[in-house]
Amino acid sequence: MNNRFETLKVFCSLAETLQFKETAHRLDVSPPVVTRLIAELEAYLDEPLFQRNTRQVHLTDFGEQFLPKARQLLADSEQLFTLSKQRVAEEMAGIVRITVPSWRINDAILAKLLTALSSYPELIIDWRDDMNKLDSVAHRIDIGLRIGLVPDPNFIVRNITEIGDVLVASPTLLVRLGEPKSLEDLEQRFPFVAQINPVTGRAWHFPLNQERELKPHHIRFQSTDIYSGLQAVLQGNAVGLISDFIAVPYLQRGELCQLFKEIEIQKWPLFLYRPYEAITPKRVLKVFEVLEGILKDFFEENKY
Repeated sequence: MNNRFETLKVFCSLAETLQFKETAHRLDVSPPVVTRLIAELEAYLDEPLFQRNTRQVHLTDFGEQFLPKARQLLADSEQLFTLSKQRVAEEMAGIVRITVPSWRINDAILAKLLTALSSYPELIIDWRDDMNKLDSVAHRIDIGLRIGLVPDPNFIVRNITEIGDVLVASPTLLVRLGEPKSLEDLEQRFPFVAQINPVTGRAWHFPLNQERELKPHHIRFQSTDIYSGLQAVLQGNAVGLISDFIAVPYLQRGELCQLFKEIEIQKWPLFLYRPYEAITPKRVLKVFEVLEGILKDFFEENKY
C-alpha cells in the first residue's frame, strides 16, 4: 500500500455505505479502485474486513474491531493537517517590506512574485520603487534589491547577476555627427545624457572601468530618472551610458547603436539582501527565497 491514509478513507467509507459503487461515487474513484484498495488492505492486515456476495456486503468481526481504530487514526490525521495549515497561515500572516530600484521590469517581476505568494492571503507585500537605498531600520525594510558594493556583514546577501552599462547612441545622432573616432573625440564633440544623484543633486560621473572615466564637454540632458535619459538618447539628443539589460531590446531592434564595443565596461553585482536578525519571521524568509528564484530566472532569460 503506497498511501495508507487514502486506503483507510476508502475502508471507512465502505464500512458506512456497504456499497462499492456508492463508495466509489463519494470518493470520486472507480469501483475497481475501491475493490483493489480493500483487497490490498486485507492482504496487508492478513485478515478479511468484509464478507460479500453478489447482493450484500457486511463487516467481519475483525472489520468491526478495526473500524473505530481506523476512524480515530483518520480523525487524528485530519486534526494534525488542520493544525499544520493553521500554523503555516499564522506564520505567513503580516507585512513584508521590499525596496527595489525604479525599473520598468518591476511589473513583470512583481506579477510573478504575487502569483507565487497567492496561497497566503494574510501576507501583505509593501513594495517600494526607489532608486535610493532605504534604511532597513528607519524605513523598516525587510528585503532590498540593489546594484553596487555589497553591504556590510550585518546583511544576508544573495548575488543575482552582474549588471554593467553600455555606451549607446541613436542612428540619427551618428548620421548627424558621424562615428566617434576615439573616446577623446566622443568627449569633445558629442552631447551626453547625465543622470542626477538625487541625494546630492549633482550629476553622476561617467566611469567606464577602473582605468578610464569619461569627461564629456557637453551635457545636453540630465535627469534623476534613467528612463527619461534613455528617451533623450533614443531621440538622438545625446550619447548615454545605459544599463545593459535596459538597452538590450533597443539594440536588438536597431534603435540604438553600441559604441566602442571593444572597451570593457565594469560590471557591478546585483544582489538581494535582508538584515541579519537573530529571529527572522518565516514570512520574510519565504518571500526572500521566492523573490531570489524569480530574479535569477528573469535575468538569466534576459541576459545581455
